[in-house]
Amino acid sequence: MRSTGNSGASGGSGKSEKSDKSDNSQWKDHFSHASRDYRLWRPGYPRELFAWLASQTPATGLAWDCATGNGQAAGVLAEFFSRVVATDASAQQIHEAEPYDRVEYRVAPAEKPPLDDASADLVTVAQALHWFDVERFHAEARRVLKPSGVIAEWGYQLAEISAEIDERVRWFAGVTVGPYWPPERALIDAAYADIPFPFETVAAPPFAMKASWDLAHFVAYLGTWSSVSAYRRRVGSDPLPALYDELAPIWGSGERDVRWPLHLRVGQK
Repeated sequence: MRSTGNSGASGGSGKSEKSDKSDNSQWKDHFSHASRDYRLWRPGYPRELFAWLASQTPATGLAWDCATGNGQAAGVLAEFFSRVVATDASAQQIHEAEPYDRVEYRVAPAEKPPLDDASADLVTVAQALHWFDVERFHAEARRVLKPSGVIAEWGYQLAEISAEIDERVRWFAGVTVGPYWPPERALIDAAYADIPFPFETVAAPPFAMKASWDLAHFVAYLGTWSSVSAYRRRVGSDPLPALYDELAPIWGSGERDVRWPLHLRVGQK
């Protein structure tokens, strides 16, 4: 029988903004300025992913959601775990996070989580590993995980809609705003294959994020890309209206199905 456990973090459930930035001097903040847009326009992760992860852990007491952003993963984790500690280096992202029962938000870098040794059943990192000092983060994940605890790291690349739309979005991503991606983006494009993973690998089924969006929502989502923000700052104009006009005759009216396959790696301590 599976058991539940207690959190290794201090404090209660709900929103908290306690901060520990003492080891955060090298953190590159690409998202705080757009944290509200990030919350409004980014897609959510599939619930079945979290159900599967919960089935792999030694217990369902504490999950640490690292680099939680606005809590997109943390809120669903709370359906399966008694406590969720959701950390992010950005105080603004935490400020915009949705409150959930059993979720405690903390401002803290990935490399210095406010968690006790051997306290967590699960560690998750959604679309953020490429920003970390990965060696130090993995050492901390190993420290806070219980024996046989599970770590899951995932990301996603460009959306899949239709061949004609996807071709134009690839051009936009690679050519129009291509020079403005931070160098860490290459790690996402390689599906984290070049990042060491010092855990015993657990085979995982395929998962994908799915949404039904109209064109305005999709273009607003593209506006949350770090490359688009950098383009606006450096060029002094917005590249999205031209893309919207290009896509509108292809997209048509109403909503389209949008899909993002996840590249997921899961390991056990």
